[in-house]
Amino acid sequence: MTGQAIEHASRDEITALQLERMRWSLGHAYDNVPFYKSAFDNAGIHPSDLKSLGDLARFPLTTKDDLRSNYPFGMFAVPQDQLVRVHASSGTTGKPTVVGYTQNDIDMWSDVVARSIRAAGGRPGDMVHVAYGYGLFTGGLGAHYGAERLGCTVIPMSGGSSDKQIQLIQDFKPRIIMVTPSYMLSLADTFEQAGIDPRSTSLEIGVHGAEPWTDEMRREIEAKFDIDAVDIYGLSEVIGPGVGQESVETKDGPHLWEDHFYPEIIDPETGAVLGDGEEGELVFTSLTKEAFPIIRYRTRDLTRLLPGTAFNMRRMARIRGRSDDMMIIRGVNVFPTQVEDLICADNRLAPHYFCEVRRDGRMDKLTVVTEASTGAADDASRLNAARDLAHHIKSLIGVSVHVDVRAPGGVPRSEGKAKRVYDLR
Repeated sequence: MTGQAIEHASRDEITALQLERMRWSLGHAYDNVPFYKSAFDNAGIHPSDLKSLGDLARFPLTTKDDLRSNYPFGMFAVPQDQLVRVHASSGTTGKPTVVGYTQNDIDMWSDVVARSIRAAGGRPGDMVHVAYGYGLFTGGLGAHYGAERLGCTVIPMSGGSSDKQIQLIQDFKPRIIMVTPSYMLSLADTFEQAGIDPRSTSLEIGVHGAEPWTDEMRREIEAKFDIDAVDIYGLSEVIGPGVGQESVETKDGPHLWEDHFYPEIIDPETGAVLGDGEEGELVFTSLTKEAFPIIRYRTRDLTRLLPGTAFNMRRMARIRGRSDDMMIIRGVNVFPTQVEDLICADNRLAPHYFCEVRRDGRMDKLTVVTEASTGAADDASRLNAARDLAHHIKSLIGVSVHVDVRAPGGVPRSEGKAKRVYDLR
């Protein structure tokens, strides 16, 4: 059962396929990755102990630190001569995490990204402008191969060079753009600075991912470009983009492609598995990956699993934040997405921001840095907007902050993933 058939299969059919594939994946990891053999043995568990999907909870969790401690190729399950590609994370917080792909892995990845673009409203023959970064980052090449697999024409632009981006969009007239949501808003600024209305372009669909974003930011993008903006979900440790995709018809969170990636939600403190509908940390087990099987990988993304709507595979709620992006300010948990909602709701503010945490004596101090929209750039408007935003953060989130509203263009633009938190403590 492949393609669109499995997307609309019954839950019983999906569950049966998952169990069959999970037994293979656990055995493949145990037999070929020394890390997993040791971890399973230490936990007193063997792949043959998996009798039902619920038994997966007995197997140990995998963390990013585990991947880094086996840098570079210790987590690979096939000989190097079977690898056709290697990707890696940026490694900004330590050693990069390195992932590998066999030809079958690349084919599967292309299939799920093609499935994702189709769910977003893309069709064979569409021209797709890919502004995710190419290179070791999985975004650009993952989107590229998936768009080609669907039968689209690809513009492999990569990130950066905003002036050239808007020139090619004007000249080539793509229907779809694949790009981070923060850079999409940066492109809107570049269009406007060039005297071009972003709503006048050929773009109809934006497929945005690689960073958490809110429904307020979705509305901002859709209003600026007159497009449908939908969420694609993925991470390099699991495959790259294409782990899940939001349907353009429902826009109610990404459906997870459960025939290849088995999701769980756990309590981030205890590791206990939570039921569907409960919020916790998203965990994935790969079901079909050959080169780099991943077992119960902790994504650090905080969300909920929900019933399918456009497809029978389950959805994930919009990510509330990452457990490692959460700021604890004087005992209050603060997520950047909470701040983003309030910024996007104020038309005096542009949707560009970052949070800076410092230690002031014995106290933590949070500063929210954002910028004024072009229509509210005078000093008085910026002062009033800063005061109101600080008030809303205090009343709705529960923490006192300093707000710095800069002139338009005062917040540095990201050409890839936006960095939202700078912890200077």
